[in-house]
Amino acid sequence: MGRDTLLTVTLGDQTLLRRALLVVAGSLFIALAAQIAVPMWPVPVTLQTLAILLVGFAYGSRLGAVTVLAYLAQGFVGLPVFTPSTLPGLAALIGPTGGFLIGFVGLAWLAGFAAERGLARGVLGTALAAIAASALLYVPGVLWPMAVASAAGVDAGWAGQGLGFYAAHFVAPFLIGDVIKAVIAALVVSGAWAALRRKA
Repeated sequence: MGRDTLLTVTLGDQTLLRRALLVVAGSLFIALAAQIAVPMWPVPVTLQTLAILLVGFAYGSRLGAVTVLAYLAQGFVGLPVFTPSTLPGLAALIGPTGGFLIGFVGLAWLAGFAAERGLARGVLGTALAAIAASALLYVPGVLWPMAVASAAGVDAGWAGQGLGFYAAHFVAPFLIGDVIKAVIAALVVSGAWAALRRKA
C-alpha cells in the first residue's frame, strides 16, 4: 500500500494504451476546469489548479506530471484549454503566467508524490500536502516575471519588477482561493479513500 494511489487501487496495473487514455482524459478534465471561474474576493477563482491537484493525487507523480505536460502541449499548439485570460498558444509561455504554467507540472508531481507516500489519505494530510504543493507553485510563478522574463528580453510592464509588486499582484490575490481549493481536493480525495475502504 506504500505507493498505492486511487488509480492503482481501483484499476490495478495499467497497460500503455490505458495510461495514454488516462492522460487524455486527465488533460481534458484540467482543460474543462480551467474554463470555470467562481466569483470570489478579491479575484475570481478558476478550478484549473484544483483539477491538477486531483489528477496528481489520483494518478501519482509520474502519470500526473505527464498528464499536465499533455495539457500544456495542447495549449501551446493553440487549443483553447487554458483559462480565458491566458494568452493563446506559445504566447502563454512568455506571458505573465508562463512560470505558473510550467509550475503546474511540479504541482501535479508533488501531489502525486504525497499520494504515493501515503500522505494524502485523510483530510488533514491531503489538505496540508495540497497547500504545500500550491505554495511551491508560486516559486516559478514569481521567478519567471521577476527575473527570467526580463533576462530573456521580454519587455512588458509586468517583467522585472520588485518582489513587492509580485507579492501584491501574483500571490496575495490568489492565496484564499488556493487554500479553499486545497481543502476541496482533500475532501474529494479522502472521501474517495473512505468509499474504497467501505467496499473492501
